[in-house]
Amino acid sequence: MIVSGIGQGLYWAIMALGLFLTFRILNFPDMTAEGSFPLGGAVVVVLIRQGVTPLLATLIAFIAGALAGSVTGFLHTKGKVPLLLAGILVMSGMNSVMLLVMGQANLSLLHFTKLNQLGILKIFPADAREVVIGLVACVGIGLLLFFFTRTTFGQAFIAAGDNPKMTKSLGINYNKMEVVGLMLGNGLISLSGALLAQSDGYADVNKGFGVIVIGLSAIILGEVLFGDITLGKRLWGTILGAILYQLLLVVIIALGLDTTYLKGITAIILAFFLMLPHLMEGGKKA
Repeated sequence: MIVSGIGQGLYWAIMALGLFLTFRILNFPDMTAEGSFPLGGAVVVVLIRQGVTPLLATLIAFIAGALAGSVTGFLHTKGKVPLLLAGILVMSGMNSVMLLVMGQANLSLLHFTKLNQLGILKIFPADAREVVIGLVACVGIGLLLFFFTRTTFGQAFIAAGDNPKMTKSLGINYNKMEVVGLMLGNGLISLSGALLAQSDGYADVNKGFGVIVIGLSAIILGEVLFGDITLGKRLWGTILGAILYQLLLVVIIALGLDTTYLKGITAIILAFFLMLPHLMEGGKKA
């Protein structure tokens, strides 16, 4: 269960990194995530069932999520639709797109080759394959995002989130940064959905419900546990936070607690972690 929890945590970490780009760096709420996440699963499952190799199908799922993010960006920057509403509109529209793509509400990958059954991965035990894929994906994405933030464009991207008004006065196209953030963020979220769909063995149009809570929980756990750290370290903290969140679920299940109330139990625990820094500061002052 622990190995499985780590593997699942690494897959969820990719989604959390996507949310990190919009919620933390650009500082705006993007509800598109609850549509782009299951969209990634729907695309990858349909493509694999049509004979496309799992790796290529997974990459196409990333592109599908990026396109969903671009639609949200277009509605907000060109159509002047409030960002929260634009995200909700795209999230709702994705439900119909997935039904159109899959032809039904859920679709199985039973008897089809998945990413964890390819090539060199066969030398690893079945449970460990998810961890290997997740590690490679998270380290690769983490490094790309880290170096991206060190580029001139990346610094402009960060500045756009820190102070939009000053960014515009410096001649930086804020709308462009916003669209880029939405595309990258939702591409990663869709990629996470594609990997988890292959891990679970099926795609479902309702899989996106609550993913924002999971992603933000991972971000918050990373920030609370590692304190005031640099942007680069916060990326790695987000990955570790996602793993810890999944291990937390494993512990809850192992303790025999009623999984019917799983979300409520984890919400209480996360609330404690959120209050912990303030409680510790209060103790020091006392």
